[in-house]
Amino acid sequence: MTLRVLGVDPGLTRCGLGVVDVAVNRTATLVAFGVVGSTPEKSLDARLLVIADSIDKWLSDYQPDVLAVERVFSQLNVSTVMGVAQASGVVIAAAARRGIPVALHTPSEVKAAVTGSGRADKTAVTTMVTKILRLDCAPTPADAADALALAITHAWRAGPAIAGPGATGAAGTTGAAGSTAAQKLWREAEAKAKKNKEKTSHGWR
Repeated sequence: MTLRVLGVDPGLTRCGLGVVDVAVNRTATLVAFGVVGSTPEKSLDARLLVIADSIDKWLSDYQPDVLAVERVFSQLNVSTVMGVAQASGVVIAAAARRGIPVALHTPSEVKAAVTGSGRADKTAVTTMVTKILRLDCAPTPADAADALALAITHAWRAGPAIAGPGATGAAGTTGAAGSTAAQKLWREAEAKAKKNKEKTSHGWR
């Protein structure tokens, strides 16, 4: 049983997208990645429409169980924060229309999850994503690698734990209509795997 996660590194100019399937044993497999966006010369409404149309297509094409989106940080400059927040809103709304849960993760959480250090740079994150997904070459551009890292992080940190409607859990998950069938199966499989591991451990004592 696998959990399919769509990671989103939001932005108006470059919005990174990455889909991974993660098994209960934490093995992650690449499904797809890419970047969408527009130039600053376009009007804001046109730029947001590009993202809205793109995320709708990705949701239809890949049918993720959950979305993992980077949490907006205020230390960025105002114009960057506004663009990221607006892109994030479009993505989150698209998921909500389909009843797909959305989880928010900070950049430091993602870096720590995939590299072991919350201060790792983009090169280190890309390198580890390439290794984790067993790829022959690194996913580019960096926005796509960051999106894949977000997806991996959510699966590793939260597993099947999806909060209820409107709730926010420890992993920053905002629930839609509760767990999907895939997430319920994931939970059951994870519990079974944990139980078997405990039995094996006791058997060696």
